[in-house]
Amino acid sequence: MQLRDLVDAVTGDEPPMTRTADDIIAAGRRAQRRRRAGFASAGAAGLVAVAVTGAFLLPALVGERDTRATPTPAGAARPGSGDAGRPDATPFAFTFKGYDAGTLHVQDPIATSTGYQIASVYSDNHTSNDKPQTAEEAEAQGNVAERRKKAGGKPLLWAYLTVYRPGVFDPAGVKGGTNVTVAGHRALRATLPVDLDPSKPVDERNKLFAWEYADNAWAAVTSFSGDAATPSFEDLGGLVDGLKPSTPTPARVPFTVGYVPDGYVPFQTGTHAMPGLVGVATAREGDYGGATYTRPALPTAGLTAPYDATEGVITDGFHIFLTPSTSANQSPEPGATRCYEVDRRRVREAGLSIGDFCNIWSADGKVVLQVSATGSDNRLRRAELEKIAKGITVADVDDESTWTAAADALRP
Repeated sequence: MQLRDLVDAVTGDEPPMTRTADDIIAAGRRAQRRRRAGFASAGAAGLVAVAVTGAFLLPALVGERDTRATPTPAGAARPGSGDAGRPDATPFAFTFKGYDAGTLHVQDPIATSTGYQIASVYSDNHTSNDKPQTAEEAEAQGNVAERRKKAGGKPLLWAYLTVYRPGVFDPAGVKGGTNVTVAGHRALRATLPVDLDPSKPVDERNKLFAWEYADNAWAAVTSFSGDAATPSFEDLGGLVDGLKPSTPTPARVPFTVGYVPDGYVPFQTGTHAMPGLVGVATAREGDYGGATYTRPALPTAGLTAPYDATEGVITDGFHIFLTPSTSANQSPEPGATRCYEVDRRRVREAGLSIGDFCNIWSADGKVVLQVSATGSDNRLRRAELEKIAKGITVADVDDESTWTAAADALRP
């Protein structure tokens, strides 16, 4: 599956394999320019930037991530929190539902990981930007935002709520965070930098508000707005009271894997979405599901943002995407399997994160399965990705009763 801001070197009607490595590099640079244009207009509000591999390209949100792998003991009870069993539910499960808080509207979560769940947040006063953009839209986004503002239109907003499992989020690691108390809960707020680049000054449009919703368990809303004043920290703080635990429900995906290379483990999923922040950024695209694997396992402590909010966290892994053909840049090839290989040296020299990948189209060409390596330094090559892809069994994408709980589906 290719998002509309993917490297377009393998798109179009001509045979993709006739494209050269130079074509791939040139197209990747165009995608990077579109990504920078999105940041310039409204933080990351307009950002849906994915390389050929599907790796989300975001600079670090905050300071250095603590990479010490110190997982929370499974099932550990924590005194002082009557809801401790629910936030500490098994990974790849949903433990809360969408709710409203004034003009803000939290949706049902769609992404899970070994450390958290993520849900989109919409606003009555903004245009929520969680649909993929065309190249032209991305290039012109700054001008569009200015025209909307001058015409009295709604500013753009990309916001999401991340609910972390106990012990995963580290409030002390948030750069420039201010400790506050909201509705009786420990909380903090921080303004994030321009382009989300820690070396740059803060941008008042980019906000993080986090609170301790249960003992040692934190939730955080991240907001990238076209308007510095809205949503305010007070608006974001209104989400505190509405977050209530619900009966854990397994995240389900519309496929099962039959082969996974040694050492690779699943760490994030998407249900009716692509996995992780890519899925949240394209929440209304109508995708079916996905997962990301990594080697070794990622840390489950010391986080200050979702794993793929920081570029380079996933250094050796692969993605599985299952989407309608309408989400793809490539013309449907009913029943075809197509695998692609890139020149790693050239893409590294170009500063791109592009890895080999394989597409398998359904017999009618309406659904495409993609398995892609996470970047140019990834150890998985085309032949191995093809083996993974051919080992996947796809369910009926229109009948969720045929889908499988991710904890079972992602292990052969």
